[in-house]
Amino acid sequence: MLRLGYSLCWLALIPALVLRLLWRARRQPEYLQHISERWGAHSESREPTLWIHAVSVGETRAAAPLVRALLARHPDHHILLTHMTPTGRATAGELFGDDPRVSSAYLPYDLPWAVAAFLERARPRLGVIMETEIWPNLFTACKRRGVPLVLANARLSERSARGYRKIGALAREALEALSVVGAQTPQDGARLTALGAGSVQVTGNIKFDAAPPPAQQALGKAFRAQVGGRPVLLAASTREGEEALILDAFARLGDEDVLLLLVPRHPQRFDEVARLASDRGLKLQRRSDNQRIAPETRVWLGDSMGEMFAYYQMAEVALIGGSWLPFGGQNLIEACAVGCPVVVGPHTFNFAAVAEEAEARGAALGCANAEAGMTTALALLKEPARRRAMGQAGIAFVTAHQGATQRTLDILEGLLAPDQGHAPRPGRPIDG
Repeated sequence: MLRLGYSLCWLALIPALVLRLLWRARRQPEYLQHISERWGAHSESREPTLWIHAVSVGETRAAAPLVRALLARHPDHHILLTHMTPTGRATAGELFGDDPRVSSAYLPYDLPWAVAAFLERARPRLGVIMETEIWPNLFTACKRRGVPLVLANARLSERSARGYRKIGALAREALEALSVVGAQTPQDGARLTALGAGSVQVTGNIKFDAAPPPAQQALGKAFRAQVGGRPVLLAASTREGEEALILDAFARLGDEDVLLLLVPRHPQRFDEVARLASDRGLKLQRRSDNQRIAPETRVWLGDSMGEMFAYYQMAEVALIGGSWLPFGGQNLIEACAVGCPVVVGPHTFNFAAVAEEAEARGAALGCANAEAGMTTALALLKEPARRRAMGQAGIAFVTAHQGATQRTLDILEGLLAPDQGHAPRPGRPIDG
C-alpha cells in the first residue's frame, strides 16, 4: 500500500515534472532532448546488456573504472549507461564516445509503467546503481523480473539516513530488493543495513581508482606553461552562491600576479559566473576562447567539460567547491591523485570520510568559511615546501585506498555467473 501511495504521488507530480524540465531547459536546452526516455520510451538494447545507472557527472566519472573493467572482462557485452542530467550524459560521451559497446540514455521517472517499459526494452542481465539512488518501483520491478541489482560505491550520510527513516517501510522494501550493496565505508554500510539492506559488503570508493589520463596531464602542463611563473589557484566545481564569496575574497586578498582558475560545477552557469568576475573589476578570459592567458588576466574561467584533471595538474592549490555553502562538498580525490594540495570548507557531508582522512593525512586543510579558505590557499602559494609535502601526502592517500573496482567487479561476476562458482569475494565487514 505504501508503494501504491508513492506511485500515485508520482502520477500527481507529472505536470510539475514537465514544467521542471521546461524551466531547466531555459538555461540548458539539452533537458528537452531525448525527453521520451524519461517516460520509458527507450530504444531496444543490444544483447547481452549490462546496465549501470550514474545520475550525473560525478557518478559517471566514478563509474568509468568499473565500465572499463566490465568491457575488458566481457568484450561481447553492451554497456547501457543511464543518467538523470544532460551533463551526466555528456560526460559519458566524453569518456566512452568512441566505443560502440557503450551507449547512454535517461533513466525513466519512477513510475511503474515507465520502469516496466525501460526494463522490457533494455533487458539487462545485471543492473548497477552508483552511489545512493533509491527508487522503490524500479528496484521492485528488477526483483520481480529476476534482474540482479547492485548498489555500488554506496554512500549514505547520517543526514540522508534520517530522511530515509521518515519513509522507513518504503525504503526497507526497496533496499531488500537489492542483491548486494557495496558500501564505501563501514559507516555507510551500517547505515544502509539499519535501513533494511540485506547483503552489505564494504568495497571502498571506486573514485580512488580513477587514474589521471596521460592526455589530461599533458594538457595541464601545457596550461601551466602559458602562465609562466605565475601562481595558479583553482576554485574547483563551485556551486551557486560560492563564486561570489570566492571572487570577493580574491579581489580583496589576492596579489596581482595570482591567477584564479574558476571552474563552476554546472556549465549552464558559465556566463553568470563570468559576469560575477567582471562586476568585481577582475579581468577575465575563458578557456573556450583558446587564447593564450594574458599577463593582466586575473580570472581564467574553466568553461569546458572533461578537463578537471588538467586543471588540477595546472594548479598549485585547489579550493574544493560545494563545501563553502551547505551543498555537501565535491570530490577532492582527483586533486589528491595528481598531488594538488586541497583546501575545503565546513560543508563536506557528502564526502565526510574522504575529507576527514585527507586532512588527517596532511593532504587537505579545512577552513571555516570562504574568506578563511582564500587566506589559507594564498598563504600556501608562498610555501612551496609545504605544498610539496601536501601533494605527496595526497598521492599516498589515493594509492592506499585503491582496489574498490576489483572488489566491486568480483561481486558482479558472482551475480553474472553463479553457476560457475564465481562467488563474490567478501569485502571488509561492515563493523570494520
